[in-house]
Formats: sequence, C-alpha cells, structure tokens
Amino acid sequence: MSGLLGRLNRWQLARRPIPETWLTILQESVPFYPLISSEMRQRFVEMLKIFIWEKYFIGAGGMVITDEVRVVIAACAVRLVLYLDLSYYDKLSEIVVYPYVYRHLDGEVAVLGEARNWGTVVLSWPAVLQGLASPKKGHETATHEFAHVLDRADGVFDGTPKLRARADYKPWAEIMSRHYLSLRKGDPMEERVLRQYGGINEAEFFAVATESYFERPQLMKELVPDLYAELQAFYGGDPASLECKSAASSCSHGDGQSGEKDSVH
Repeated sequence: MSGLLGRLNRWQLARRPIPETWLTILQESVPFYPLISSEMRQRFVEMLKIFIWEKYFIGAGGMVITDEVRVVIAACAVRLVLYLDLSYYDKLSEIVVYPYVYRHLDGEVAVLGEARNWGTVVLSWPAVLQGLASPKKGHETATHEFAHVLDRADGVFDGTPKLRARADYKPWAEIMSRHYLSLRKGDPMEERVLRQYGGINEAEFFAVATESYFERPQLMKELVPDLYAELQAFYGGDPASLECKSAASSCSHGDGQSGEKDSVH
C-alpha cells in the first residue's frame, strides 16, 4: 500500500491500540523482542500492528491462523525494517502458513518457506518456530523469506534491495560480491558465519547474510566486519551490541554449523 491513501490508512491503524494479548505473545514467544532497545520498542509495536492489519494471513493444509501466528510472523518481518520503513513490504499482500514442512506438486523437495514474485510469502509454521528457538545457527526461515521480499521491493530478486542512497550501491556491490564469491569457493571464514546455501546465487546470499546479521551478529562483526558494516548501513541498528547487552549472551562464538540440508527458497 503506497501513496497518500496508504499513508492515511497507516496513520489510522497506528492510532488503534494494540491488543494486550499481542504484547504478551511478543514477550513469551518472540525471543528477540526483549533485545529491542527501549527507544525503538514503541516504533516496533506500531509497525507490527500495522503489518498484521494490512496483510492477509492464510492458513493452508489445515493450518489455523491464531494471534500467535500473526504476531510471531509479523515480528520477524518488522525486525528487518525497524530502522527502514514499512513501504518495503508494499508489494507483499499475503502470508500463507502451513502446519508442516510442505512440498511442491512434484513432491521431491521439502520446503520451509518461499517468497514469490506476486506478493506472497509461504511459510512452514514449525520451521518458523524452530528457527526462533535456535538463533545461533543463523538459520531462521521467516527472516530469510522476508529478506527476499525486501530484495524484491525494487522489482527483481538480485541480492540488492532498495538502498538508502544512490552512493550506497557501489560499495554494496563490491563487498557483497566479494563475500558471495568467497562463500562459493568454500572459504572457511565465510562458512563459519554464513550457511553454504548462500552460495547458490546473489539473492540467496543476501537472504542468508541477513539471517546471520540478525541471528549471529557478534560472530559476523568479529570475522567479516566489512560485511557486517555494509548490512548495518542498510538495516540500521546494531544487533551485535544488543546481543552483548543481553543477559543471556556471553558473546562467545562457535562455528554454528548444523550439518542439516537446507530447502528454503
């Protein structure tokens, strides 16, 4: 939703109070919510409720869409644009949610999630929950798919979203390309930070790098600081700093490799 009418609608939605039960869900079911800085918390909640009320959440395969499903998925989406703007999701109209890892008609590949060209994100609810429960693996399905939506906001899945300024595109291309090619070559440093799935193409690299930026920021900042800085220049915030401030984090690192087969698209 864009233009004057879209802005007016969002202004009206922002004035509506958020249900108290949604705040409870955020506290109990969204592990990264307590890490959001106090000064950004109100903005996060405002963007979350607008996202939920604007988008269609559709259950598939017997899935029942509850408030928990809406809030958890919307929180994953909003985290990416908290320092940007909800306009990055203007072309996204619906989120289809399955109660299991689903398959395409050919039945050959199990799919955890998809971002499609025509304004739809498809997610496996168990995969979303599993990713949130194991953030240090840097494999978070909802974050991955919403990163694809941001990538597509400028018209094409190419690993380069709509950046903040024209001058940002040259350093973005240089840094992202260098790390993408290093990952494809199997560079050990890259593989400690990023899943190998990111070596498939530039679009998948951006989505995988986004997962690590939000889920394993200290490790990324320590081992590939230029990549962290480039993503920080786009996304804003400083998740590495927030991770260190968390009482649950010791800021120690492992290689985070799970050895599992990825099927996110």
